[in-house]
Amino acid sequence: MFTQEAYDKLVKDLENLKNVERPRVLQELVDARAQGDLSENAEYHAAKERLASIDNIEMPKLQDQLARAQVIAFDANSDTIKFGATITAKNLKTKREIVYQLVSPEEADALNGKISFKSPIGAALMGKKRGDTVEVVTPKGKNQFEIIDFK
Repeated sequence: MFTQEAYDKLVKDLENLKNVERPRVLQELVDARAQGDLSENAEYHAAKERLASIDNIEMPKLQDQLARAQVIAFDANSDTIKFGATITAKNLKTKREIVYQLVSPEEADALNGKISFKSPIGAALMGKKRGDTVEVVTPKGKNQFEIIDFK
């Protein structure tokens, strides 16, 4: 499962590998070959390894992710929190409001407010409604969150 934003990023990353990065590395390989003796040519070996990584690891991984991707959009009319929702909650211990978007584990980025729906906080929020209170045990201890809103 991916948000549309994450799916679009995968497409952009694959296009960048195909149309920018791979041609650049191929040119580096050609330039390094032109320098002569390949046995002691560090630039040649580095470019060859980078090209192998692009062709055998990075592009196949992105192609596989895109082939299996299921884009899920949050239903704004939902009365419960589901994948893709952006939640505003109040930490009852610190009295601070937090905003999280529930995303797939692959696109989680806690520093930017994107947490996995499978994380302790994400799992606790799934299926809840406005006004509900959830209790979550995190590495920093037990926390309670009151759900203020979600969209």
